[in-house]
Amino acid sequence: MTETSAPPTLAVDCGGGGIKASVLDAAGTMLAQPVRTVTPYPLPPDRLVEVIADLAGQLPESGRLTVGMPGMIRHGVVVATPHYVTRSGPRTRVLPELVDAWAGFDMRRALEHRMRLPARVLNDAEVHGAGVIAGTGLELMLTFGTGLGNALYDGGRLAPHVELSQGPVRWGLTYDEYIGEHERLRLGDAMWSRRVRRVIDMMRPMYLWDRLYVGGGNSRRIVGTVLDKLGDDVVIVPNSAGIVGGVRVWSLPGQAG
Repeated sequence: MTETSAPPTLAVDCGGGGIKASVLDAAGTMLAQPVRTVTPYPLPPDRLVEVIADLAGQLPESGRLTVGMPGMIRHGVVVATPHYVTRSGPRTRVLPELVDAWAGFDMRRALEHRMRLPARVLNDAEVHGAGVIAGTGLELMLTFGTGLGNALYDGGRLAPHVELSQGPVRWGLTYDEYIGEHERLRLGDAMWSRRVRRVIDMMRPMYLWDRLYVGGGNSRRIVGTVLDKLGDDVVIVPNSAGIVGGVRVWSLPGQAG
């Protein structure tokens, strides 16, 4: 089956604060306005499956499903997820029973069983990047929202995921803690934007990318004086890529299923 003859895709973008979904045609055009809901907490795996099913019920029928969600996802299986293991959302108490429930949970299989659709489940930044990459050279996607998301592509092929958000950056803080929404609200957009530039400058010599894409809900918060200094190899992309990428992940090289 070619992508031009592909069935409509139900694309779901799961974030720490909200979950949104839409149905797109093979060209990535939305067939319905996105529907949204606040991310509920506590959020065990079966509850997220039902949230996705409820959103699907508000949209036109689809023939396949793509879900992007935070954390380390391998072949549709959740290795770890940072927000959904907490009692009331990001930066609240981690519940050991949720850590256990999510670790090793086969999200892809659960969704295929519940929705009766073939499914792809990836890290949300990986889906986001699929919506914008050119497919040539080394391309890095960074998403700024509740925390920091990342995805790397070489010639359009998705590299194994590295969860940068949990790595240490400064003062013992992880990237999530250093550059996430909580710090943006505390610092204000101008000071937070300088942190964004610092993070990009630190990563440039590590990746030596051909293009860096910056997206996520907070990318629009980066102030103009910082945007002007990010460099010609940095492209700001719309947050809608997190939905549009739901179609393009099905044609990424090396993505079986």
